[in-house]
Amino acid sequence: MGKTVSDYIRTDSLTPTHWFAILLVLMTGLIHVYAGLIEGRIPVSLAGVGFLGAAVLFLLDYRRPLLYLVGIAYTAVQFPLWYVAKAGEYTTLGYVDKTLQAILIVVLAYLYWKARRPPERSREATAA
Repeated sequence: MGKTVSDYIRTDSLTPTHWFAILLVLMTGLIHVYAGLIEGRIPVSLAGVGFLGAAVLFLLDYRRPLLYLVGIAYTAVQFPLWYVAKAGEYTTLGYVDKTLQAILIVVLAYLYWKARRPPERSREATAA
């Protein structure tokens, strides 16, 4: 019998912080897809698809530390693009999205920092 999607998804190592990051990515991705469709701005929807694609790659355990760095840059670029594209016509949904994205950048930076730190040695190993 062939493999199913659940055979490829790797979630056993995910912490609550990882799940929080995934939630933030999914929320901002869906907001972008929705806003792009409502406003008729395809690039906005495509940005949302990028977020959603990153969530899939993350769940597939594809180079997570690299995804953290790319996610920080990709999310940070959204701020000046939003500022220029909206040109003073900001919406509540836009402010909510930017708040989620600011939190996402902090969470991704934390996850990258945690991934780059060497594992702590146990007290027994240091006492020996």
